[in-house]
Amino acid sequence: MERLVDRFLNYLLLERGLAENTLVSYKLDLADFSAFCQKEGLAPLSPEARQAVLLYLLKLKREGKAPATISRRLAALRSFYRFALSEGVMSLDPTSNLESPRIVDRLPQVLSIAEVESLLNQPRVTDPAGLRDKAMLELLYATGIRVSELISLELDQVNLQHGFIRCLGKGSKERIIPLGSVAAHYVSEYLIRARAKLTRGKLTSVLFVNRRGRRLTRQGFWKIIKRYAVAARIKKEIHPHTLRHSFATHMLENGADLRSVQELLGHADISTTQIYTHLTGARLKEIYDQAHPRALKTGIGE
Repeated sequence: MERLVDRFLNYLLLERGLAENTLVSYKLDLADFSAFCQKEGLAPLSPEARQAVLLYLLKLKREGKAPATISRRLAALRSFYRFALSEGVMSLDPTSNLESPRIVDRLPQVLSIAEVESLLNQPRVTDPAGLRDKAMLELLYATGIRVSELISLELDQVNLQHGFIRCLGKGSKERIIPLGSVAAHYVSEYLIRARAKLTRGKLTSVLFVNRRGRRLTRQGFWKIIKRYAVAARIKKEIHPHTLRHSFATHMLENGADLRSVQELLGHADISTTQIYTHLTGARLKEIYDQAHPRALKTGIGE
């Protein structure tokens, strides 16, 4: 099982070109399934593998795992067993005809423009780390890139003279994203005034570095944005993609078309981008209720 999982992950990396975060998720999900089979004395690569899969899914449900988590685990198992089938290790796919649990779509949390302004104004630009944080937050909101894409940026992927960045997204797909003048200014200031103080003479091609001169981690950025959200007294739940969701919503609210936002976000399917139309629809309803003189009237007989 372990050797087959390694071959499967190599296949996903070399043949499918999946992102590192996706590979890590697959590896963890399959390791959890394998550990369950070993504990229960089940054979995941035998003709009885379907029973192992069903018992594993039942275990996840009993543990109260979210439908999205169970769906992701099942998706990992599906991909793995299809690979095992193509390699001749399995004669039947034990995940065939298994339905994923129904997932209730939850709209992502979005900040108002005023809340974004407050968040972005928190870093102290007189401090090297503060100037770095200001540049990162401004760049995130200006481009809508993922946090994983932000911390992966290299120096040669940023063109401040012409105002754009080259971003490598999921599946190593490259896209060119415009960079606004405010974000470009603070990235430039960071490069001139702060980066060398953080790298301490170390040679690295990484754009944003931590206090030890190394590449920032997702966890490191998570702590940074949480700290500034608290300082800005933002009551909403903040997560690493909050600025990405806010970018998309504010673009659509201000007249950007859905296809353009899809391209900027790097979504392969426009249906993924369409969730933001629900957010803007909710916002329009809120504006209508506040602005129209009869929006909140009860109607006949009033």
